[in-house]
Parts: sequence; C-alpha cells; structure tokens
Amino acid sequence: MLFLFLISVSVVGIFHSREVVSQSSHVVIEVNGKPEYTFPLKIDRMVSVGGPYGNTVIEIRGRKVRVKEAHCPNQLCVKEGWISKGVIVCLPNKIVIVVGGRDNGGKDVDAVSG
Repeated sequence: MLFLFLISVSVVGIFHSREVVSQSSHVVIEVNGKPEYTFPLKIDRMVSVGGPYGNTVIEIRGRKVRVKEAHCPNQLCVKEGWISKGVIVCLPNKIVIVVGGRDNGGKDVDAVSG
C-alpha cells in the first residue's frame, strides 16, 4: 500500500514539475551548480560559457535553445538539439541549461518554497 502511495506521489510530482517548467520565457545557465546567466527566450543570441573542456557555445533562437558547439568527448549536449522547455546537461563541462520555470522577478525560489 505504501509503495502504491509513493508511486502516485511520484507521478503527480512529475506532472507538476512539467507544468512549472513550461511556464517561463527565460533560459537559466548554471555552471558548477550555480546559476550564472539568465536570458529571455524572446531575444536571439549566442553565449559562450567556459568549462573544464573549453568553451560551450549556447544558441538561443526562435524561443528555443541548443548547444551549438562543445568540446566534451561524447557531444551528447550537442546531439540533444533544440529544446523549448526542459534541460540540457553537459556533465564534462559542468553546465546545465534550464529552459522553463516560473519567472520570479530575480528571486531565487526553489520548487519546495516557491
């Protein structure tokens, strides 16, 4: 019974987190686990972010984001392609790109307190 309850809570949490992620107009780029950049999706731009394997070039265009160029071995972040919501992770370069989340006026609020 407890197992079914935990599964139910997990499924509800997944749908709730998708809803939260899909309501934004911003891209947050984290480096080494810390938010370093926040950009609006409506303005096209290229951003170069440094990491242990060199620079990672991130492109924002047409309200979507992609990793255009990375110097990590597997290139999984580049192969992810364009996303309009969700997350792209480059583990070797310690870069996380989050598209979505509620615009919070610059306040740092997590899913628990937000």
